[in-house]
Amino acid sequence: MDRVSAFDEPLKKLLGGATAKVMAEHLDLHTVGDLLHHYPRRYEERGRLTALTDLPLDEHVTVVAQVADARVMMFNNGRGKRLEVTLTDGNGRLQLVFFGHGVHKPHKELLPGRRAMFAGKVSVFNRKMQLAHPTYQLLDAESIDGDEATEAVDAFAGRLLPIYPACKQLDSWRIAKAVDTVLPSAREAVDPLPPSLREGRGFTPLPEALLKVHRPQTKADIAQARDRLKWDEAFVLQVALARRRYADTQLPAVARRPRPGGLLDAFDAKLPFTLTEGQQKVSKEIFDDLATEHPMHRLLQGEVGSGKTMVALRAMLAVVDAGGQAAMLAPTEVLAQQHHRSITEMMGELAEGGMLGGSDLGTKVVLLTGSMGMAARRQALLDLVTGEAGIVIGTHALIEDKVQFHDLGLVVVDEQHRFGVEQRDALRSKGKQPPHLLVMTATPIPRTVAMTVFGDLETSVLDQLPAGRSPIASHVVPAKDKPHFLSRAWERVREEVGNGHQAYVVCPRIGDDADDEAEKKNRKKAAEKAAEEDGEKRPPLAVLEIAEQLAKGALAGLRIEVLHGRMNPDDKDDVMRRFAAGQVDVLVATTVIEVGVNVPNATAMVIMDADRFGVSQLHQLRGRVGRGSAAGLCLLVSEAHEASPARARLSAVAATLDGFELSRIDLEQRREGDVLGQAQSGVRSSLRMLTVIDDEEVIAAAREEAATIVAADPELEHLPELRIALDALLDKEREQYLDKG
Repeated sequence: MDRVSAFDEPLKKLLGGATAKVMAEHLDLHTVGDLLHHYPRRYEERGRLTALTDLPLDEHVTVVAQVADARVMMFNNGRGKRLEVTLTDGNGRLQLVFFGHGVHKPHKELLPGRRAMFAGKVSVFNRKMQLAHPTYQLLDAESIDGDEATEAVDAFAGRLLPIYPACKQLDSWRIAKAVDTVLPSAREAVDPLPPSLREGRGFTPLPEALLKVHRPQTKADIAQARDRLKWDEAFVLQVALARRRYADTQLPAVARRPRPGGLLDAFDAKLPFTLTEGQQKVSKEIFDDLATEHPMHRLLQGEVGSGKTMVALRAMLAVVDAGGQAAMLAPTEVLAQQHHRSITEMMGELAEGGMLGGSDLGTKVVLLTGSMGMAARRQALLDLVTGEAGIVIGTHALIEDKVQFHDLGLVVVDEQHRFGVEQRDALRSKGKQPPHLLVMTATPIPRTVAMTVFGDLETSVLDQLPAGRSPIASHVVPAKDKPHFLSRAWERVREEVGNGHQAYVVCPRIGDDADDEAEKKNRKKAAEKAAEEDGEKRPPLAVLEIAEQLAKGALAGLRIEVLHGRMNPDDKDDVMRRFAAGQVDVLVATTVIEVGVNVPNATAMVIMDADRFGVSQLHQLRGRVGRGSAAGLCLLVSEAHEASPARARLSAVAATLDGFELSRIDLEQRREGDVLGQAQSGVRSSLRMLTVIDDEEVIAAAREEAATIVAADPELEHLPELRIALDALLDKEREQYLDKG
């Protein structure tokens, strides 16, 4: 077998069809290499019994424990038989239960005093944790004969015992046996690290690290193996991203420099305020990038309301000054209209300009969305192709083939996580040469995720709020435990309206017929999840129902309107205009208001079923209030139980306004798989040992080493092993992602 093919060998050749099928379907393991990279989750030590006191509900677990007692119970008038076994580890107890014909064998084997490994899914019955029909492996020599006993004790009790991520169909120890079969192939692992780097950092060679992680003799073995395997994951990923960045620096782009006395200067002169230090610093980074002859790739992350739109607009004006056009891509029509409205208002007469690049300072700012009338759409397309319009703001309608630009110089993508890579790419392909790219997000991203997920982008951070922004007080309203708190919440809304302000009420769903159909499909899933956390099964609250209840009850007499994604775009725009003009007191909406909606007079927000939203989404929503000089108030209404994870999440949001702190909490609660999975294909599959939350130093160091190596040898011609690892770790989907940037 040659060096590469040993790892590419299909598992079914070595393990037999049935086991290989379960591994492929349930654990996504297909080759010898996949199984060798399926690392133990933790290790059990000889003589140390697993803590039974903190087992996770509804998860598949493996425990090592001793049988305290076992008894057969009859039920159904003697027709049914049940074996109940109590396990102990000296601190806690756990119940096992076996039914029917499954009682006979464990009744003979699971005698008091026996030690064994048990695997199953943790459930609760009569308020006690239990495993129903667990599989088990006896560990004490008396339970088996002769040589087999010695072998079992050696294999399981005699040393550190690997516990693998398992599934219902395949226990940890069956996975361990499969690993034993393929482990000899570990010696043929191709080491991706350049020898100088490996020796310089004192890393164990890769074959040795694989052997030690699966079959450690000591805790030091585990630590050495983990250090090495984490580094490989971080390093190979960072090499891929460094190559992407390097390739971008080789692409040609038109340098765009603002012209003195041009549109940007005229705009700055009419600003009624000065830019914050942060805005000035970030603007300089962007202008420096725009002035180079290769495309800018910059991520601009900033707190809700930190003035990202102002920074992006000034970059767009600089490009128009330099004879180019700028396109801003927004995730929803409501947001595209909002951006168009606020940008034309900020620019005033400068948004009503004549020809591009002419002596007239102004330019045309056009809106392009899928629901525009034919005449308006035709005119917008004409303005773009002739260059009459210097700035266009739109939804993904901008990406359609029909849309052509005179000279596209800059693409600004708002709320990056709402757009697929393909969409970003399609818009960039509309320039004669690759346009500069600015990606904006109001979801603060922990530094490690930025380095891992957006590693092909340079990052700018706006963390200062502009002067005049007010603090937002946030409180959890426990509607189930304390209904009078909810009544008080509606009183507070009335008080805000009485003081001349306005309020939002946010609900998880719409509540019309189409919505209800979709809801029925999702209901079962949602109910199961809710039951897990709180035993609560009702569907999420709906905009149309809540609006009607409030109009008849707690907020009777106030001017209440609804806003949701399935409304006609003109109606949506009309509602937003009237809300912005102060003609609506309370806007009952879905999360269409989550990003970019800017009404400084709105001071209060009530989020119904707040536990149904994620941490960063709640932070986004909350950012819609407190945008003027009056203080903001955000009330998180929930029926979740006080001790539930959902309530803990809400309390965290109420406790801090620091988006970076919340993004870290969010990441810890959701685990990075969700975050990385949303952001780009394939990355999760390459991270098995590294945790993006905890391993910041590893990721930062790997990024530095990767940049140095790629600068010296962009094609990795002198590092064939690293190239092989790159091909193996980055699946096809992800390679395409990296090729697109």
